[in-house]
Amino acid sequence: MERTEGLKEYVRSERYREALGLPEKITETYELLAQGEYNRNYVFCHPASGQKMLLRVNFGSQMHLEDQIGYEYRALQLLSDSGRTPRPFYVDGRKDFLPYGVMVMEYLPGHAMNYETELFRGAGCLADIHSIKLPEDHSLLSPENPLQAILEECEKMFGVYVESDLADEEKKRKIRKLLDQGWKKVDGLGEIPYFCCINTELNSTNFLINEDGRDYLIDWEKPLYGDPAQDLGHYLAPTTTFWKTDVILEKEQMNRFIHEYIRRVDGRFDVTGLKERTGIYIPVTCLRGITWCAMAWVQYQNPDKEIFNLSTFRKLEAYLDDGFLKRMEAFISR
Repeated sequence: MERTEGLKEYVRSERYREALGLPEKITETYELLAQGEYNRNYVFCHPASGQKMLLRVNFGSQMHLEDQIGYEYRALQLLSDSGRTPRPFYVDGRKDFLPYGVMVMEYLPGHAMNYETELFRGAGCLADIHSIKLPEDHSLLSPENPLQAILEECEKMFGVYVESDLADEEKKRKIRKLLDQGWKKVDGLGEIPYFCCINTELNSTNFLINEDGRDYLIDWEKPLYGDPAQDLGHYLAPTTTFWKTDVILEKEQMNRFIHEYIRRVDGRFDVTGLKERTGIYIPVTCLRGITWCAMAWVQYQNPDKEIFNLSTFRKLEAYLDDGFLKRMEAFISR
């Protein structure tokens, strides 16, 4: 816990221990489980209940939210009846004791998804999550034009790369060309018949697969109230599947997945036009992946970056490689 300044003192605080029903004296052990670009996760066992829990520390917000951890906590509350997401137990976004947001949630078992053998397992998991009906007073953000919102986010992220003295001029030109292709699709969705809580970041490591068939989706950092097709577009996009693996799906695999997802929805909500909208979201999602990598590449040049993942840095280089950009050009412009 020494890697996170102040966290050791925080878990000793009366606020934290009383809220979770922990004994005054610390007997639990916190072990680093994993870290992303904006969060660090520790696992521990509750000494009274014996339940395994996850302590999540948030260092920043991709959505530019003041209370990022609170937003994530409320999304998990909305989805608790799905049986596919971790139950949240505690949240503290005040940042008065610790300069970071903190959440404690249920620890869930499972291994990261293997696309070659488990691709279609995601269909049932997503169908169950998307089927949860939300109350009218939910607090999720909901862009009026989802494609425009994604592309505007892309422009902001790409701007970080453009303004950097370290940026490559040829890469800037190529990414700019890809973005211009993406903007041509901004009004192509048509009517969206059904809205739900969507994850928007469906990497293989965010799925937990289990032999008993009970699979989960974790990491609810950027949920929205939106079109389920947007999640399918992210799930199938080559910039998603290539992130933690070297897999890029064939069109036939994408179509089969969409059909399996519709089968698993089983009439619980309107899927009219879902396949066509997914086909529009996929290339725009690719732009989001490329521009995020361009922004993150610049951030990784900062020696004071709080979280540095070597595997991520190597992947950033791969996404900005001329060969990969050329492959995405053929994919986005079709």
